[in-house]
Amino acid sequence: MNLSSCSITAYESFPLVQLCIYVPVLLLGILLNALALWVFCCKLSKWTETRVYMVNLAGADFLLLFTLPFKMLSQFYHLKADTWCLILEGGYFINRLMSISIITVVAADRYLAIKYPLKAKVLRSPPKAAFASGFLWIIIICVMSLIKKLEDRGQDELCFEKSSVKPSVITLCAIIVGFFIPLIILSYCSIQVIAELIRKKNQNCHKEKVIRKAVYIVSANLIVFIVCFLPLYVGHLLRFIMDSVSSNCSAIQRVNNFVHLASVLANTNCCLDAICYYFVNKEFKEASPKLTKSKCEASEETEIQLPCVTH
Repeated sequence: MNLSSCSITAYESFPLVQLCIYVPVLLLGILLNALALWVFCCKLSKWTETRVYMVNLAGADFLLLFTLPFKMLSQFYHLKADTWCLILEGGYFINRLMSISIITVVAADRYLAIKYPLKAKVLRSPPKAAFASGFLWIIIICVMSLIKKLEDRGQDELCFEKSSVKPSVITLCAIIVGFFIPLIILSYCSIQVIAELIRKKNQNCHKEKVIRKAVYIVSANLIVFIVCFLPLYVGHLLRFIMDSVSSNCSAIQRVNNFVHLASVLANTNCCLDAICYYFVNKEFKEASPKLTKSKCEASEETEIQLPCVTH
């Protein structure tokens, strides 16, 4: 089938869908991630492995949020796929891949700490976590820069849009390495951690409530990751397959529409990550008294008789 005249674009009402969802996502995401970065960097005294990873996760989510307005503008004003567009696309995908990678590393770190606590004392430390995070940033930036240089975007007219029906092997490799391998690692580590926690709960009845809460948190993290990202990357995979087998234009267009909607869902993860910070990390409990104390001191200095409430 000759598909040389087939040009794939986002459906007409998609820019409006983006606007309705991304505006609250931007406002809430920037607020929550900025608050998380402030607490992690300014209000805690002791650096831990988890704290290092959470700072990098919040940073990646924060930077990804700043690319969303450009993504919206590209749909509203049909921006061309020029050099500036490739830079914006690169930043967008770098931060998403970094977010996925950090979530995966946190799951592996949690697995190591619970499954092999003695080895974890040797293998885990804040400097090693910082080195791992820095290494991930360098690798992802270099790989994404290489992908953008090797990508054939000559047939794509619009920014953030694969309008051609030519299959991209580079994109397929990025999908597998950037998502499906992390998904396997995350799923394995999470399931193993849940199994180990349940085993400990059966052995220690006194900590049953604490362990049960930990199981819920690990399960919630895995579910949120799958719900947010799996539809998008399945859509990308379907798009590659349909481009490869030369499906008709209408079928490819339907898959493309699904990918666009799934990308909106994936980007809401920036907010969900920030919400999870409070529940996942005991560091916030450490910060709570300090935050409350700061509020009390501020009230005394301004002579406003307000009670200091610990939430």
